[in-house]
Amino acid sequence: MTDFMPQDEHFMRRAIRLAVKGRGRTSPNPIVGAVVVRDGHVVGDGFHQQLGGPHAEVHALRRAGRSAHGATLYVTLEPCNHHGRTPPCTEAILLAGIARVVIGMSDPNPKVTGGGAERLRQAGLSVTMGVLEKECRALNQPFIKWVTQGRPHVTLKCAATLDGRTATRTGDSRWVSGEASRRLVHKMRATMDAVLVGIGTALADDPLLTARLGAKTYRQPVRIVLDTQARLPLASQLVQTAQQNPVLVACSDIAPKAARERLTAQGVQVVVLPFQDPFGVDLKALLNELGRRSITSVLVEGGSRIQGAFLDHGLADDCYFFYAPKILGDASGVPMFQGRSRLALGEAVPLYACETRRVGQDILVYGRFSPELL
Repeated sequence: MTDFMPQDEHFMRRAIRLAVKGRGRTSPNPIVGAVVVRDGHVVGDGFHQQLGGPHAEVHALRRAGRSAHGATLYVTLEPCNHHGRTPPCTEAILLAGIARVVIGMSDPNPKVTGGGAERLRQAGLSVTMGVLEKECRALNQPFIKWVTQGRPHVTLKCAATLDGRTATRTGDSRWVSGEASRRLVHKMRATMDAVLVGIGTALADDPLLTARLGAKTYRQPVRIVLDTQARLPLASQLVQTAQQNPVLVACSDIAPKAARERLTAQGVQVVVLPFQDPFGVDLKALLNELGRRSITSVLVEGGSRIQGAFLDHGLADDCYFFYAPKILGDASGVPMFQGRSRLALGEAVPLYACETRRVGQDILVYGRFSPELL
């Protein structure tokens, strides 16, 4: 990082807070915040509000108006220098007369990395890179993974008793967690591109898997069911609402053709993937297909075999585990994970950057499955 100034982190933190406001509305584009500062005072700010709309820099520059001339622009992500859904932000910056640009992180797209910063430097602007880079990268882990690996970011979510049971031996799971935790999960769904469950959960709970937040809901995630044999009932809530909100059934190539056609006729998107033991569906192939569909984030909500499969294959990026203050005390209750056998503690899957907080009466544990951010 060059030309670092004491106030840079302060204004970049403001840009980060603004960026968060766009979460759930911009995918597959990143969330971005921008602040225009002149003589130590904020004269304009903005964030990327929706896919296809003006970028954060444009919103901030419009608010700043003539005050942008000779000012400093703080932006969490390197300004674009190419025509996409909108014109290049670099041209808007130059037209506004900005003198200095402070950037949180470079564009992770290997095809355009550095292009925006270099364009501004060539035009004579002072450019500072990497201010609060780690925090800025944390904002856009789904976008970074999608644009660099072609796959969505995968988040595991479980609600369990203190002894790690998600349901009784009879399958009763309503409700493990409290009302506050369930509200938070709906908020999480609203920020995700997709929500995924296995056919066992779909049959047992007949869920909607929608984000139910009233007027605060901006969009609904794609609802995905891993269903090897294409058994999802036509009378299920998922199929009955497929015309309103997308439903995707991922089945294997051994699923009966007639079953697949019945679902397709009801508006369900059916994706046929290679059969893979012991789970039934090739999860890597599924994630590759979702990436091709511009799905950048997936919330995996169950059941325990699904969670175990993502864990066993190293396909999960982070997790949110809700622990309710209750103990089932039954060894035959449904565990959080049903994966491969691990005979030594050294084989346990570690969590990094763990955080805990209270959500109502429950305890939320967040963690990443890699020690480093992408």
